[in-house]
Amino acid sequence: MKVFHAVALCTVAVAVSVSAFAQTIQVSKENRTISVTATDKVTVMADIATVHVGFIAYGPSSDAAYAAGSRTSNAIVKALTGAGIPSESIQSENQSVAPVQNYEVEKLSDAEKAQRKFQVTQSWTVRTNANEAAKVLDLAVKAGANQSGQIDWSFKDENAPEAEAAAKALKHARTQAEQMAQSLNAKLGVLLYASNEVQPSLIRPMMRAMAAPMGMEKVQPLAINPREIEKSATVTAVFAIE
Repeated sequence: MKVFHAVALCTVAVAVSVSAFAQTIQVSKENRTISVTATDKVTVMADIATVHVGFIAYGPSSDAAYAAGSRTSNAIVKALTGAGIPSESIQSENQSVAPVQNYEVEKLSDAEKAQRKFQVTQSWTVRTNANEAAKVLDLAVKAGANQSGQIDWSFKDENAPEAEAAAKALKHARTQAEQMAQSLNAKLGVLLYASNEVQPSLIRPMMRAMAAPMGMEKVQPLAINPREIEKSATVTAVFAIE
């Protein structure tokens, strides 16, 4: 939804700040202005995915749990780098070795409890192209990443969609100002000042995310499509009128 507010200033002397350097636009009968505020948005498909992958491994002792965790940890990283994912795109998120709390295993048998005295957890973020998100997740899970799945969607150039939204808002601000100037029997002049406020991003629901049927000889990656991200901007523009 587009929102427009406009005020014509003709007879009152008002100073409008145009920068942090105390530059001002003097508003008077000789220097009349129209101020318009407009909000607009764009919806763009994300081109970057940050995939969260991790695992939890257990053992009857701290050393045993650590050994199991080490095998899984190195297997996951090896699977990712072996598939051509740059090591700098794989960043550690957290890791820990800790005793398992009683409430976590209270429903297990005594034999199972004995094998789960300690646990090792570790997680990473993997930054990749949006269309590679399913591949990254599949590689990690098949290598032992049993605590994975969250994906953050973003852009290679975060400024591009924000600039596009601001440009649309400024265009509508000018249109509104022209209509106001006509109603005042005046002609719209040059743009004297413009400010831009970017609104928080909204992420639209994922287009499709579903698991492949089970029971197949070769399990396919999950079907994951990038999300659409909505960027909006509010522009305040001050135009001279003649």
